[in-house]
Amino acid sequence: MENPTGYVLHETPLNKWHSVMISIGPFFVNSILGAIIALPASLPVFKFDTGTPLDYLLIYLGVSIAMHAFPSTGDANAIWETLKEKATPLWVKIIGYPIVGIIYLGAIGSFFWLDLVYGVAIAIGFPNLLIYLLSGYF
Repeated sequence: MENPTGYVLHETPLNKWHSVMISIGPFFVNSILGAIIALPASLPVFKFDTGTPLDYLLIYLGVSIAMHAFPSTGDANAIWETLKEKATPLWVKIIGYPIVGIIYLGAIGSFFWLDLVYGVAIAIGFPNLLIYLLSGYF
């Protein structure tokens, strides 16, 4: 069986926490990147109704990147295997097991378009919230 696009094969890190972070790191990177890309387009599109095609493209890219932030079930399995090892510290297990559960819930939720809802929230909702908070309207 061939590996899917974007699949990364790496050596197992000695530090168990690093192994967990490798699996969930793209979630943070994609979420931040999606918000940053959509941020400059949010002000003209949602506050002034003067968006250009470039603004709509940036919002589309931000949503698309953010909606692909969820780790895969393969990442959840990798974390699970790390957590089952005796050498894994208790604090990593306490944090890691709920992460595995959340990843599986996200996989189930993607069947119901949760990934799209998340992408819209990150790329449209977050920039609008930030603009609202910075504009002084509390």
